[in-house]
Amino acid sequence: MGSFETVVIGGGLVGTAAAYGLAGRGVTTALIDEGDIAHRASRGNFCLVWVQGKGDGSPSYAAWARESAELFPDFGRELQDSTGVDIGYSKLGGVKLCFSDTEMAEREVLLERIKAYPGAADFEMMDRNALDDLVPGLGPDIVGASYCIDDGHCSAPYLLRALHAGFLARGGRYLNGAGARQIRPRGKGFTIDVGERAIETEQVILAAGLDNARLAPMVGLHVPIKPNRGQILVTERLQPILNVPTNFIRQTQEGSIMIGDSHEDVGFDDGTTAGVTGDIARYGVRVFPFLAGARIVRVWGCLRTWPPDGFPIYDQSTSHAGAFVLNCHSGVSLAANHATRLVEWIRNDDGAPNLEAFSTDRFDIGVAA
Repeated sequence: MGSFETVVIGGGLVGTAAAYGLAGRGVTTALIDEGDIAHRASRGNFCLVWVQGKGDGSPSYAAWARESAELFPDFGRELQDSTGVDIGYSKLGGVKLCFSDTEMAEREVLLERIKAYPGAADFEMMDRNALDDLVPGLGPDIVGASYCIDDGHCSAPYLLRALHAGFLARGGRYLNGAGARQIRPRGKGFTIDVGERAIETEQVILAAGLDNARLAPMVGLHVPIKPNRGQILVTERLQPILNVPTNFIRQTQEGSIMIGDSHEDVGFDDGTTAGVTGDIARYGVRVFPFLAGARIVRVWGCLRTWPPDGFPIYDQSTSHAGAFVLNCHSGVSLAANHATRLVEWIRNDDGAPNLEAFSTDRFDIGVAA
């Protein structure tokens, strides 16, 4: 199979964004993608580029999320100009809806706490009158919302398609249809067994989502992640009505309305259940009564990659130089950073971001032998 400077294991949004950024810097890069048999969170993503409320307890994450949102407009234009793929990105802000004055007050306290962090996003609280001007069709139970101008949304499938196309256009090598079975450190590099093939590389980047838990010990790392299921409903295409996404309901560029999502600890079961989808449907109608007449055309479940504290994991092995691990459940929101700033960190550039706050050291779990 030959050799590469860098091999990225994992062809979802996280791995492909990093591979796209590396290839753009002239690094000979291969991307190993198991294909759609994998628990690919990218295909089930709710597609928000979301900032507000992120980072409580982690100033580094609050700033990291906002930085990616600020980069996203240029990032989206670059992808469209170079690949012709419109990722459907829109940045008109986003709202978190509240059902009571108590919820409004608690929301404001949370966002004020996050806003105090350096580099965190700003926000404003909207009463019902102001909210009606921004979001039409709301039900009577909504009393107000928090609003953040940095929030937006796009299409995760089109984003993934654009990243793959851009990676190939930059000279990347896409190896599809088999996952990495084994990583064998050798000298100053690694041999990766992919199906019946062996690939040699100077640097290996683990971006395989939930499979990182299996792969990481092979390079002296340990990643404490587990699956977390989310279920989503999608309606038929409707006339445009929602320009601004909410945290659980958004209208796509094609007109469908996505309603989600759940957080379920059910192991590796990515199926759907009538109870949860029923709860999601009732929530959707409570927020937007007009949805009662909309037909549901798709329902799916998908597994997130969930670390103990919910924040990203970016780490490099101290025992096997050149091995990195990347894990997060915000593959859309952080895609702009993953293709740029994260690559600077991987390449150890001058001015690269300090990502120490996202290492596995914070879990006090030790390092694999």
